[in-house]
Amino acid sequence: MNADREPATEARFEFGANWARFLSVLNDERIDDAVASLKKFLDVDDLHGQRFLDIGSGSGLFSLAARNLGATVTSFDFDPQSVACTQELKRRYFPDDESWRIEQGSALDRAYLESLGKFDVVYSWGVLHHTGAMWLGIENAIGCVTSDNGKLFVAIYNDQGWKSHIWWFIKLWYNRIPRILKTPYVMIVAAVTQMLVILKYTIKLKPMVAIAPLLRDESERGMSLRHDMVDWIGGFPYEFATFKTLLDYFESRGFSVITANRKTSQGCHELALKRVACAE
Repeated sequence: MNADREPATEARFEFGANWARFLSVLNDERIDDAVASLKKFLDVDDLHGQRFLDIGSGSGLFSLAARNLGATVTSFDFDPQSVACTQELKRRYFPDDESWRIEQGSALDRAYLESLGKFDVVYSWGVLHHTGAMWLGIENAIGCVTSDNGKLFVAIYNDQGWKSHIWWFIKLWYNRIPRILKTPYVMIVAAVTQMLVILKYTIKLKPMVAIAPLLRDESERGMSLRHDMVDWIGGFPYEFATFKTLLDYFESRGFSVITANRKTSQGCHELALKRVACAE
């Protein structure tokens, strides 16, 4: 498959446009949070001497975090605007740096990924389930991990059964409606979703579990809650998997878990994995 092609789909979310808006609220605190999350999940103090591949770099925040930790970074994204966002962060923080390479490419283009070589850390958070061919993307990402204790960090949407299929239609319709209706659509869907979540935790006598995140526009990874919500409602194509399905698959491919965050409702399973054996 050519680097400028991905599977045909009826609608595709403009991820890069959303990340361009996110850059306007990016600050040192968010960058520090991103660095801290990488250190925590990969169980490292730094990445000096490590080759880091960011598959679907999006805003470029985690490529920047990896570079701040000392890694030699290669970033790529299918979306030209996401590539531009990553280039903007490099311009701001690491201008003329030969240790950070940024390209446009597809996670589904095996020949392209093979041309990049092998990496000590392959990172793809919330990307592969938006390619239109998630398992191909996962397999291609695995192929980039060096056989010598290489690490893979992925985040994949949780399979919630019928709820996930409802979200598939919600996301599809976001991308089909006229642009003028997209903002009110996000506001309505977000409001209804949050009301249901608050109701759920109020019944459990824990309302602040749902309310507290709404009082700040920041997530644990340094991202923006507001921009993450647009991504969540609009992100399409959209695939998902259970934690067990993902774990079984990665173990069969010779990986063991370093750190994992298993979702029981909406959201992404996060898995930081280490290659312990090469699959037959």
